[in-house]
Amino acid sequence: MRAAQGVTGDVKMAASDVLVALARSHFHFVMSELQSHLKAMRKVPDEIVLLTLGKMARRYALRCIPFVGMTLLALRTVLTQVGSGEVLHAVCSVLEQWSQGVGTYLCSWEQCPFPRKGAAQFCEAIYPVFRYVVANWLDCKEEEDKQAVLGAVAAMLGVLLHEEQHREHTWEQLLWLLQQYQEVRDTSRLTKSLSYVLEILEGVQTPMPQGTALAISTAVHRQLSDVTEEPGPAQKAVLSRCIMLQARMRPEETGVFLHSQLSGGSEAGRVAALGLLGVLARADAPAAREKLPQLVEAMRPLCSDPSAQVRRAVLEFSRELLSSGSQSCWPWDVVGHIFSEFSRTSGRLVAGGLFAWENPEDGAIRALCLDIVGSLDVTLRGMTKLLWPRLLQYVVPAQYSGMLIPLSRCLRALVERRERAGCEEEEEEEPDATDSQEQALGSPPASAIAAQLLSALRPVWGYRRREARRLTQPFCLPTARLPAPQALLARLLVVAAAPYPSRERAVAALQLLQALHGRIHRGLGAAWATEIPLLLQYLEGRTESSLASAEWEHRVLKFLRASLEPVEDKAWTIGLSQELSQRLGSSAAGSWEKLFLYKALGTVLAACQDLRHIQGQVLKFLRETNPVELSEAKGMISVVSHAAESHFYLILDRVTLFSAAFTRDWSYQGSTGWKVQRRQKMERTWTIRAALMRTYSGIALHAPKEQLLTCVDKDIMGNILRLSRDNERMQVLRGFLLPMLLFHLSALQRVQGVLCSLWPQDLQLKLALVQSIAEVSCAIQAVGDCGSFELSSKQEATRTLLDWIEREPWDSLVYGVFHALEELSKLRPPLSGKENRNLLAVCCQSVLSHPSEEQMKKGRKSVRAAVNMELLHRRGMEDLGHLIETLLEAEATSACFRNVVHVLKGWLTSAKEWERERALRVCTHVLAACKERCELTRGCPYKQFGSLVGLLGSLTSDCLATCRQRAWVCLGYLLQMQAKSMKVPQADEIRCLCEELNSPDTETFAETCTQIRKAVCRCIPAAQAVDFLTAILDSLRPVKPPRARAVRKWAFIFLVECRKEIVQEVPKILNTLYSYMQQSTHRPFLLRAVFLLARFHQEPVISSLLQKSLLMDSDTVELWRSLGRSILGIRILRGLVEKLNRAGSDRLGTDSSTCERHNRQTALETLTITRAISEVVLALRSTEELRQLLPHLLPSLLRWASEMLGAERRLLLMSSWRQLFLECAMHVEKPCRIFLSAIELVLGRCMVQKWTRLLVNRAVWARLEDPLAHPEGVRLLTRILLHAGLVSPCLVKNLLPWLDSCSVKLRVTATACFAEISRDRRTTGTSK
Repeated sequence: MRAAQGVTGDVKMAASDVLVALARSHFHFVMSELQSHLKAMRKVPDEIVLLTLGKMARRYALRCIPFVGMTLLALRTVLTQVGSGEVLHAVCSVLEQWSQGVGTYLCSWEQCPFPRKGAAQFCEAIYPVFRYVVANWLDCKEEEDKQAVLGAVAAMLGVLLHEEQHREHTWEQLLWLLQQYQEVRDTSRLTKSLSYVLEILEGVQTPMPQGTALAISTAVHRQLSDVTEEPGPAQKAVLSRCIMLQARMRPEETGVFLHSQLSGGSEAGRVAALGLLGVLARADAPAAREKLPQLVEAMRPLCSDPSAQVRRAVLEFSRELLSSGSQSCWPWDVVGHIFSEFSRTSGRLVAGGLFAWENPEDGAIRALCLDIVGSLDVTLRGMTKLLWPRLLQYVVPAQYSGMLIPLSRCLRALVERRERAGCEEEEEEEPDATDSQEQALGSPPASAIAAQLLSALRPVWGYRRREARRLTQPFCLPTARLPAPQALLARLLVVAAAPYPSRERAVAALQLLQALHGRIHRGLGAAWATEIPLLLQYLEGRTESSLASAEWEHRVLKFLRASLEPVEDKAWTIGLSQELSQRLGSSAAGSWEKLFLYKALGTVLAACQDLRHIQGQVLKFLRETNPVELSEAKGMISVVSHAAESHFYLILDRVTLFSAAFTRDWSYQGSTGWKVQRRQKMERTWTIRAALMRTYSGIALHAPKEQLLTCVDKDIMGNILRLSRDNERMQVLRGFLLPMLLFHLSALQRVQGVLCSLWPQDLQLKLALVQSIAEVSCAIQAVGDCGSFELSSKQEATRTLLDWIEREPWDSLVYGVFHALEELSKLRPPLSGKENRNLLAVCCQSVLSHPSEEQMKKGRKSVRAAVNMELLHRRGMEDLGHLIETLLEAEATSACFRNVVHVLKGWLTSAKEWERERALRVCTHVLAACKERCELTRGCPYKQFGSLVGLLGSLTSDCLATCRQRAWVCLGYLLQMQAKSMKVPQADEIRCLCEELNSPDTETFAETCTQIRKAVCRCIPAAQAVDFLTAILDSLRPVKPPRARAVRKWAFIFLVECRKEIVQEVPKILNTLYSYMQQSTHRPFLLRAVFLLARFHQEPVISSLLQKSLLMDSDTVELWRSLGRSILGIRILRGLVEKLNRAGSDRLGTDSSTCERHNRQTALETLTITRAISEVVLALRSTEELRQLLPHLLPSLLRWASEMLGAERRLLLMSSWRQLFLECAMHVEKPCRIFLSAIELVLGRCMVQKWTRLLVNRAVWARLEDPLAHPEGVRLLTRILLHAGLVSPCLVKNLLPWLDSCSVKLRVTATACFAEISRDRRTTGTSK
């Protein structure tokens, strides 16, 4: 303690804790040291001394008793020196702890080892200190000082209350203590002090003054009802305990006070009073419980209070009553009030409809009701008889569905309790309700409480007010009307089948069904023991998003059917159907619950064995259902179709008879009566026909598989088509009637209303037709192996749907005709090729030709309407894709795929971008399906790969980004299919490239496109090269230049990448390019393509060009000149010279006819080559290269010029138009002249102009052409060539063989040439 002087507060507290811990083993030593410091020099001791003294009294209260007197005496000497602040707090803490220690001793003095001391001794020591504190410290101003003084005063009051002589003074200080609620800000310590004082008062059993009791109640109630500063849960508990302690001592005053607050207080006051009433209800205080009847009577108006807080407080009070564990009946009747409150809050939400929003207060009340019912303790003795009738009656009403989870738990626990204990034993153990009532009327306080409580709550729980006023009469519990077994089954099935609002609720319903199987029917136990666990297992782990409602509903109906199979009681099954029919009348129209009840009723009828009852029910629904209400019509269809599962022939016969009778009467009924009546009759007629169509299809869906095929063609599909033919006759009537009525205005006015009303019903009939055909087709497919069954009415049904599409394409999209066609196409017999093409053409026309969204906006369509129509068309394109996929699957050959390509090709090459985009979307869907299922195409894409690539490749540069993207995707699909068929080693690489098409990076996308182009071109078979180029060239006609440039890339890449593979196809390719030159404006592209061919395949290109049907037409001339201008010009010329040299390898001039024809063919060939040489030479850019080739070119031309001297000009029988053309050309000019013109052209390019003029001036060409002057012309030509320097050793070498030639003309020409060379001095060495 000396070390702790002059240090911080934390160190002092630590030193104090050390001393207290040391006192555990050295108590007297520590206490002596503390007392010595307390008495030292009669001054205020150090703070650590006071803190340690307080802790010692709190920790070792009984061991401190011998030191009480000296400690208080020492404190009395220094009280006058205590001011405020920490010292005051420490002194008050010592007084509080030591006074509480004295109180502890007075309550348990027998545990103290010291001699007993009386209360008077302690009061004698405390009272002087108490008087000083009251006189000097009660008016302190600081909040902390007041709190410290309050604790000390309350603790000393607790000691002084043990002595009679000090009690009057203590009552005054107790009132002062209550007044401090108005002074201090934090009342928690004050409330604890008050509770401490009241506990002491209860222990000393001292009567409290009436005014003091009222003041305590008022103060406590004011704290509980303070809305500005609501006390916390801990303080509420202490305040409630104060009221409970006071009620034990002064029940009269407490009852009067609570009565006044319940009847006339504020809302917060009533809530607080109800809370206090709940405390008293569970308190073990007989005197306080005697006053509950008056309080409960005052609580009666609060049960219907509009305030949510008050109603919540009433429910909390009900919880306290139910948790009290009473064996009497009256507390358990409040269960009804709980369910009423739940229904009241839920009803407001349902009444709000679609735009209702949940009040948070109502939600809290419902949660409280759920919590109360869920917390019911059913393990107490007698609960089976008390709770069973009260809870079971709330299972069936729909407004209590939200309470099913806790209700199911309680009922299952009660059933388990009854099964475990046995019904007879349970009845002996449990008290009878009447006995409990008689006991409640006796002298114990519970009887009055029961009467008053029931009186207060009867108006809310449904009892009559007249009975509520009979408080003094015996309480008679009304007999609960338990629900019928069929009602329980029906309600719990509905709840179980709707798991979306709460999966736990469906689980609770199924578990409750399993628990109540004995009460519902004795034959259900074995079936439900197997079926219900399977349903619960299916629900386990599933959420709203993963649970398919249709599948779950089907499982529940299957469970119902399995449950009814072992029940042989016809009356019970009929009762169940009647119960379902009754619940149908009370269900909301169009609700999910009502639709499910229809299906459940049909399932029950299917299980029923009373055929007369089934017929009656079916005819009742057919006759009494209002078909104008779609929900009722749908319900009727559900009943009839589900009933057909076990009574197929009976149900089909009843429906057919009803349909036949209706068909006979509908025309007569629609033509009689007033205008309004006719219109109403007509509307009803059309809706009935639509309902009958869907009824037939519903019967087909639920019919037994082994019975369906015998009746489906004639009795089901036939009747559906018959009803649709009646519709068509009405349309024809309307088509003829309207023009006639235009001439008769009065007649038009009379029937205008009828005709206008037909249109919506007309669409409804068409929708029914589409749905019926689709459902019947699905039903036939569900049979499985149909053997040789063929639907004879398939063609008629298909034709009916296609006619509708052609007339009204928009409506066909709305009502999903494509889906019906898709299902119908899966049936036999298959459609013919012509029918398939017509089907594809009609469907594509209806979907792809519709105006785009932008055009609809320009056509003054609203933006919303345009968007909706565009969305509808997207769905139509998806349906069209599925239809085409189905057609491919149903077709046994590849003809269907060819038809698909043929139909889509026209749309893919359309000039309208939206039509191309839609066609590509359909094409993408089809190719994706074919990629995954290669059997759909039966190898056709591989045969048409080239044409498909050409068609789609042109679209990769479309103006629409979506078209480009889809075209690449389609190419990727084709490439993957081709990779599978050709066993391409790069298949994985191709697949990766296709995946990279989704890259958002522009550069990556462009690079990927180039790589795919190359990969696609490499995969094109050589035999399909012409098909590919044809498709490319066809796509060039309608496109614009930017797109044309991209299209050309495909052709160029193909010619480069596949140059080795297409060697055998070069003539065909060249012919294709040549044919498009005659009708295309893209001539530069075609010339470039021919150049690429010649670059890699020179010989085939030259040979093909020389074989053209027309000699040197403008296109052929342009081709030769383009090749001459290119870098390949000299190569082409050299090839032509070689071909010209080879043409003369055979000997000419024999007399036989065969040789004559051969000679003429050779002559024609040389003429063609010479013409080509002329065009190439004319276009050559380089003269130097021509000079180098002159030694080879000039001898070839001069040779044939010599050979053609004096050639015959008569026509022979030509074998082709080409030969005829050449022969005619030979008649126009001498054949020799053609070769001489070529020589003139060549020399004109190789020598300067003066030598060419000299050739003309010397008449060289004329002499060469004249057979007599030919040698002279040769000498002159040789002389000029020598002067021009064009006679080279190579030229002389090429002319030398002519001297030994067998041809006289060549020997003469060679002799004349060498004669001139030998005379020329410049060539003497060369000639030698």
